[in-house]
Amino acid sequence: MPATIWAVHDGKVGMANQTLGLAEAVAATLGGSVIEKRLMLRRPWAWLPPQAWLSPFLALDPRGDRLAPPWPDILISCGRLAAAPARAAKRASGGRTFWVQVQDPRFARGEADLIVMPRHDGTSGERTFATLGAVHRVTAARLAEGADRFGPMLAEVKRPLIAVLFGGDNRVYRLTAGRLSELIAHLKAVAAQGHGLAITTSRRSGPRVAPLLRQALPDAFIWSGDGENPYFGLLALADAFVVTADSVNMVSEAASTGKPVYIAELEGGSAKFARFHAAMREAGMTRPFTGTITRWTYIPPDDTVRAAAEVARCFQARRPT
Repeated sequence: MPATIWAVHDGKVGMANQTLGLAEAVAATLGGSVIEKRLMLRRPWAWLPPQAWLSPFLALDPRGDRLAPPWPDILISCGRLAAAPARAAKRASGGRTFWVQVQDPRFARGEADLIVMPRHDGTSGERTFATLGAVHRVTAARLAEGADRFGPMLAEVKRPLIAVLFGGDNRVYRLTAGRLSELIAHLKAVAAQGHGLAITTSRRSGPRVAPLLRQALPDAFIWSGDGENPYFGLLALADAFVVTADSVNMVSEAASTGKPVYIAELEGGSAKFARFHAAMREAGMTRPFTGTITRWTYIPPDDTVRAAAEVARCFQARRPT
């Protein structure tokens, strides 16, 4: 019998992509349907740690999606803010819902049926499944669709095409003015070597980045939020990638294509990010970005497919026949 799968997240793009990517892969493995649940949280719950949420369903703002019966067969949630509502849904189902948490919630670990988490998070156990990077929505079908949809938009950009995926400030990294100036100089060097540049920025990049890029790189294609996001088109059509170090998601998605991935360092960092980047370099998937582009090959990671297979295995082992 096909499974009903909820993909529960807090609306952040990175969380949504991980949750939906794993849910869609599980649906492809088991058969079934995916229902996206995008949560919005009330105050003060959004400011409190999950263990302080005495009534998690009351934390949900009605402007977002509700968690209510009929309960799903599988609930996949991602991130700290989705963990408490996900646990509450499992409890409300009488334990029948199989709860999969993406990323270590550092909360209710013993109640999650499976925790899918990258190795650099550093936690292991019998109910955990370790991945190298982040699970994601990149599939052969989406890449083919992205190439068809955005190929005309990028047709005039010089080849070989280098996609530059800009993040920016987060809890541990800073895209400082000095680092941005150095990155722009390196990108100018790449363009001078005869490569075309297709650049995307994000909310973390801040408003100053796109204008500076346009001024310094007038021949580059630059998307900064206007119109449809060409992200899957860039993943499909690029010959290599430059990705800022602040995003495990973007690095993982770029590496899933099997193409060269260069990491542009930012100021700051953390032990967890250092472990992730070291593992990607050791696997031959990434190299530091210094303004020169070469080609190399590697076996791309299959984290999402492997994690989906483990979810399906564990769910079927528990599901009544």
